[in-house]
Amino acid sequence: MAGTLSASTDSLAPALDALRLSLHILAATVWVGGQLVMVGLVGTARRISADAPRAIARAFARISWPAFAVLIATGIWNVAATHPAQQSGPWRVVLWVKVAVVVMAGLAAYLHSRSSTKRATALWGSLSGLSALGALVLGVFLAG
Repeated sequence: MAGTLSASTDSLAPALDALRLSLHILAATVWVGGQLVMVGLVGTARRISADAPRAIARAFARISWPAFAVLIATGIWNVAATHPAQQSGPWRVVLWVKVAVVVMAGLAAYLHSRSSTKRATALWGSLSGLSALGALVLGVFLAG
């Protein structure tokens, strides 16, 4: 019976890997790509009305924060699936740098959403976007 369970679990592994990676990439597309789209929309939104950028940002937050949560969950799942103890030292260093950059991206996005001045909004938004892009690149390095 134990051999049968192991065989059925092994046959599911490719499907679970595909699900895990697809969810992670989809969530990254929303989180990182969405931030890039938002940068492109700000100028147009300001021409529509002074309140439009904030309204668009609130709408984006309803989509982006759940995507960030999926990124965290699937990121943990990715790490577990790659067995970090079996990876090289440099790979583990890149992993921990990515974890720090992801934390920075989330914290900066949160502070961006709570900013009350244009300067702070721009600073935290820029840091969030740059760190999100950095996390994406580091993820490619880890997958490589």
